[in-house]
This record gives sequence, C-alpha cells and structure tokens, in this order.
Amino acid sequence: MKPGQRNLITDVSGLRVGNAEDRAIKTGSTVLIGEEPFTCGVSVMGGAPGTRETDLLAPDKSVQQVDALVLSGGSAFGLDAAAGVMDALREDGRGFAVGPVRVPIVPAAILFDLINGGDKDWAQNPYRELGAAAYRTAAEDFALGTAGAGMGAIAGGLKGGLGSASLVLPSGHTVGALVAANPLGNVCYGRRFWAAPFEIDDEFGGLGMPSPTLAATFETKREAMERANTTIAIVATDATLDKAGCTRLATAAHDGMARAIVPSHTPMDGDLIFAAATGAAGPADPLALGHAAAICLARAIARAVFEATPAPGDRLPAWRDLPQDA
Repeated sequence: MKPGQRNLITDVSGLRVGNAEDRAIKTGSTVLIGEEPFTCGVSVMGGAPGTRETDLLAPDKSVQQVDALVLSGGSAFGLDAAAGVMDALREDGRGFAVGPVRVPIVPAAILFDLINGGDKDWAQNPYRELGAAAYRTAAEDFALGTAGAGMGAIAGGLKGGLGSASLVLPSGHTVGALVAANPLGNVCYGRRFWAAPFEIDDEFGGLGMPSPTLAATFETKREAMERANTTIAIVATDATLDKAGCTRLATAAHDGMARAIVPSHTPMDGDLIFAAATGAAGPADPLALGHAAAICLARAIARAVFEATPAPGDRLPAWRDLPQDA
C-alpha cells in the first residue's frame, strides 16, 4: 500500500474538506462533504463523547446516507457548527427528501478546547458561523496542524491539531483518515511518535520509535488530568459498504488510535470515529479496508501533532519547539 496523491482523506474521490478558525478564541470547525450523499457509520470508545445525529447511523435506523460530517472544537457549544452546515446545505438544495422538504443530515462530534488559553468570553455562540464558513471553504486541499477543529487542540503535553493521511490498496481502492487530535494521552515520547512503525516517507519526521519499555509509562501534568479531552476522526473509502460495513470500518479504525496515543480511550476522552463510504470503486475486502483505516488514522494523528504551529497565548509547546535531543 502507498499514500494517495495528496496523502489526505480527499484522495477518496468525491470528498472535500473545509476548515474555519477563530484565532482569538483558539478554536475551529472542520467539515467533510461529498459530491453526493454517502453511507456512514460510527464507533465510540471513549468515556466522554459529545455528539449530534449519531443514533441514526446505527444499521437498523432508516436514514441510509448523510450529507456531511462535522468535527468541531468548543465542547457542547461546538455542536452548533452542524447547524451552520445544515443551513448552507439547504441553501444549496441538498438534504434528505421528505415530501417537498429537504432536511440535510449532518452528524457531528466535538472535542474539549475551552481551557487552552483562548478568549472564550463570547457574547454569542460562534460555532454556527464557523460551521458555515468551513462548508464554504471545502476543497480537495486543506491545511493540517493548527487548523479547523484542531486549532485549539492539546495532545498530552503538547499542542494537538488536525491531521490526515491516505492509502491506496492493491485492489485500487482508497482509504483515508481525518482527525482532530486532542487526547489526554501522549502522541509521542519526547520527539518520537508512537505511530512511527506506520510512518511513510518521513511524513512526521522519520525519527523512529520510542523505546518499547516506555509504553507502560504515562506522564502528564495534573492540570491535564483535570481537563476533558477527545480525539475525533473520520475514516473514508471509495469502496461500497452498507451502514453495518461502515460501522465495522469505524470500529477497526480505533486500532489506529490505540497505536498512536498512549493511553487512548480513557474515561476523560470522548474518542469517536465516523466511517464514510462513497461506493464509487465497488466492493472491497473488509479486512483490508479495516487494516488500512487503522494505519491511516495512526499516521494522521501523528501528522496532526507534527504539523501544529505555535501561537501567542499557547499553554503548551508545539512539537516543533521541542529540543532536538528530547
């Protein structure tokens, strides 16, 4: 397997991603949309999720496809980003047809970034506008690191961020991942990433793996233990999957989260993965898809932290600011 042309989730043909940020608040939103509605599933393994419209993704529920997916900062306030995306989709004539009415279906998940040093004293919830702005900027190329839903993210003792990666399978199918990495656990030990065994072309520094004996060590400041967290992600493919297949793909992708974050899926994290399938490339081996999704997600999480950039008022350093011998 090798990365797609962009090494982004948008290597899955027909998908686009948009970001919008507020640098004063240190927060943002990210939206994934398709040229057409797509099949979707979800898997939640963290103890503190914040979600919208995830119940309808269960295989036994009637709605079969969604119009967009939203990842956002802002904790529960950030769920309003999906309302902005709904408004924009409705303006564009998109949505689930119910008689003469169209209702855009926009599941969403949020992460906690309310104590990251930004000015949160807003007069009106800003996330509806951030969601609409992210929708309007959606494109095949988009920024990583301190961008979109990763704008105010914190990853253990470092800045978190927005990451993405892709793989093309020998069958010709494409799998991609998009993640806002804001975990309680650590993505690296010093400058070396836990996801290093899956790195391709030095995409996050090519520094190799930390010592395996360190995997049992979790070091964090008490203030980190007292905040809420969450890593929220989307894995996508051009394979044909039904809702049950997407749910299985999302579940398999959680292996990538566990490989890249130590520890992951804690009671303080709301770790969640959406899985999207466009069906453009036809049926594929579900085992190969799940394996590729986990690898893509592990790489995307490392890239999120690797690409993060420092900004005034940050409470924690960016990875690139660590000493070379760390």
